[in-house]
Parts: sequence; structure tokens; C-alpha cells
Amino acid sequence: MDTQLLSAAITVGLVVVILAMIGLGWRNRLRRQSDVERLPEVPQHLSPATAAAEGQYVATTTAGDWLDRIAVQGLGIRTNAELSIHAEGVLFDRPGAAPVFIPRAAVTDSRQAAGMAGKFVEKDGLLVISWMLGSRELDTGFRSRRSADQQLLLQALKELTSAAPQADADSGK
Repeated sequence: MDTQLLSAAITVGLVVVILAMIGLGWRNRLRRQSDVERLPEVPQHLSPATAAAEGQYVATTTAGDWLDRIAVQGLGIRTNAELSIHAEGVLFDRPGAAPVFIPRAAVTDSRQAAGMAGKFVEKDGLLVISWMLGSRELDTGFRSRRSADQQLLLQALKELTSAAPQADADSGK
């Protein structure tokens, strides 16, 4: 057996082992996160969006731990998305993946960050939305295609969270 064939066989073997370990790790993460509640359904009728932008849905992680990606329900999959902010909440419309809807009452904070879950950009290049899913606090990252959209989205999110307590009081919640 010549050295090139031996090198190729060793390389293929290492790649297979590494892919198997990645798959095993992802499966174990899914098992550990099996207690994550189901995502809220997207309301049938949403009010017109106060702000919207195309970009990239980065991931959802445990709040404060940008390395602990939530793998269940497709929340850990990076994909293109349109983020729209409505009076009812925040919608990530993701082609090829299920939409993620965050009800207004679940949104706790929004801010800009430099990165999370394997996506790092310039200072304040990501929009991070903190929210509650049952008793679990999560962070979801979004990178808009145009930097000008970032401030519009952040402002609309601040207005949404500041209006949430008053709107809940008005509706009798």
C-alpha cells in the first residue's frame, strides 16, 4: 500500500470519527433539552409590522450562555429569516424551517452584541432578544442584512417591551 493511499484512508477514517462524535453530541444535547416547552403558535391574524428586516436567524441559546445553543424544535439551526415586529410579538419567518414567534409578554429585553453561538461580527452587529419560554430564559440572535435596519428593529423592540405592561393591563391580564 503506497503512502498516498494510506494517508487518504487515515484521513477518511478521522473524518468519519469526527462526524460521528458531532452527531452523538447533538443527539445528547437534544436529549438534555427535551424538557424545553413547545414554541408558541403564530397567531392567525397579526397586526401590520411596526418594523421588519431580512437577515440571518443566528440561533437561540440559554440566556447569558452564548455557547449553550438550544437544539430542539429547530431553534439551533442558523438560517435566513425575516424578522418582523408586531403588536402581538416578534416573528422570525424562516424559509425551510418552522417560524419562531415570541409573544409580546414573553419578551424581556433586547440589545446589541458582537456574537453568539459561533457567529461573531463587529461590535453591536447582532440584535439579541431575551425572552421566556415557560420557566426557561432564552436569547435569540438576528443579523440584519442592512446595518441601517438594526437601529429600527432595536427601537421597535424597545417600544414593544415598554408597551407590554400597559397593553396587558388594558386587556385585563
